[in-house]
Amino acid sequence: MNLIQWVGSGLFAVALVHTFSTKFFERMAHSRPDHAGLWHLLGEVEVVFGFWAMVLVVAMAAIQGREAATAYLDSRNFTEPMFVFAIMVVAGSKPVLDMARSSVNFIAKYIPLRGGMAFYFVALAFVPLLGSFITEPAAMTLAALMLRDRIYGASVSTKLKYATLGVLFVNVSIGGTLTSFAAPPVLMVASTWHWDSWYMLGHFGWKAAIAVAANTLITTLIFGKELSRLPRTLQNNNAKLPFWIGALHVLFVVGVVAFAHHPSVFMGLFLFFMGFATAYPRFQDRLILREGLLVAFFLSGLVVLGGQQQWWLEPLLISMDSTTVYFGATVLTAVTDNAALTYLGSLVSGLSDEFKHALVAGAVTGGGLTVIANAPNPAGFAILRGNFEDQAIHPVGLFIAALPATVMAVLAFRML
Repeated sequence: MNLIQWVGSGLFAVALVHTFSTKFFERMAHSRPDHAGLWHLLGEVEVVFGFWAMVLVVAMAAIQGREAATAYLDSRNFTEPMFVFAIMVVAGSKPVLDMARSSVNFIAKYIPLRGGMAFYFVALAFVPLLGSFITEPAAMTLAALMLRDRIYGASVSTKLKYATLGVLFVNVSIGGTLTSFAAPPVLMVASTWHWDSWYMLGHFGWKAAIAVAANTLITTLIFGKELSRLPRTLQNNNAKLPFWIGALHVLFVVGVVAFAHHPSVFMGLFLFFMGFATAYPRFQDRLILREGLLVAFFLSGLVVLGGQQQWWLEPLLISMDSTTVYFGATVLTAVTDNAALTYLGSLVSGLSDEFKHALVAGAVTGGGLTVIANAPNPAGFAILRGNFEDQAIHPVGLFIAALPATVMAVLAFRML
């Protein structure tokens, strides 16, 4: 192991500690207003990994030279951060969000639950499973925006806010396993291991769907008294959008998703979308460009720092049996992106089917425990954090809130 790997692992550990310390920096911003801007910057979770990734690149340039540092950056694949940015903005546009709300409200009419309980159940169960078709980042964006407007925007308890966040993150992580192209950790191995969507549905998807429904129903019933006081539906005072506007936005979403592995195509579609949105501003609300850029910066930092962790992650995974690797992957996912774990597994030849299943199942099971565990999590984090105290989500609070839903996922994947 060389010096850069030591430095990379050390900075990765510092970034993890920093992630769990964002509330401290937010409090510093209030107690020391002279440098509030700096403290607010360091308190942005989305900035943490990007900031320490830049420190790593500077260290590489100082130790190995500028060419080595730029060569390392050129060797990284930034397709996922670019895709998450594009799909967040497009899926979060007013026409797409209006159609998603209408679909959720329509389904909620047939759910025999009182008040806002029906909406809550559908938003946390149906939309994450929809992520298997429109991709997890798009599902996270839609669900988070709808929950922000209907649940977080109301006067609900902090316990309900954290419980909702934990269930949302876990459900999105496991809800993308019905197909072979929607969940990042599945995508990393599907081609190498020849897993198509029917394979995913038969071995993972139906178990995930049961866990998603159980997680949502239990949480809905626990907070039923609070949710039942919220209105079952909200009156839509916005003018109805022309059909062609909605259809064109759906085509933009489909195009970006269909070419998710080809940044030259989906970024071209995204730029065309931006031009269209600018030309017809009366059909748009504020696009979530800032949130999307922060999430892309976060994921890019994770890509840069994560590239220096292979030296210890790969041998650790290989040393485990199938049972150990399931629980090991669940725990490791909390401190590193779950797609990175499955990607490392795809590089190893001669793995048994049991080992492969355990690795992927464990990676998606732990995908809701922290903000860095699953690529779509920063999107939900960026959208919802403004509704928490000090506009900050406490990492320990998220971890505790996601534990019950994670246990349900463990039961589904290990017992069914």
